[in-house]
Amino acid sequence: MSRTAPTCPCGLPASYEECCGRYHSGRSNAPTAEALMRSRYSAFVREDGPYLLRTWHPDTRPTGIDFADAPEWTGLEITETTDGSAFHQRGTVTFRARFKGGELHERSRFSRVDGAWVYVDGDFIE
Repeated sequence: MSRTAPTCPCGLPASYEECCGRYHSGRSNAPTAEALMRSRYSAFVREDGPYLLRTWHPDTRPTGIDFADAPEWTGLEITETTDGSAFHQRGTVTFRARFKGGELHERSRFSRVDGAWVYVDGDFIE
């Protein structure tokens, strides 16, 4: 009986190692703002604080991340992207991140720092 690797938490039909795991490990950088958004969601699911801090804009980065009261994440849906490709310096990604008991709906802003996409900040959507 063959085993298949579990799919990535970000929702794409690939294994974690083939998808967000390569960004978390530092093997490569996310090529688009959406890819970074997906990898950051997966990092929240896996409670990978170092990756989250590394991919946060230096002007808005917190000093640390506390996962003590973190929700149990259950799914991600990207609803819109604006710019954020290899040809842009900025982009936005609107998403719904579901967790047990609710969801987070946000429009996140991303920019490039030294060529790599980073999360800047976001606005919650009601």
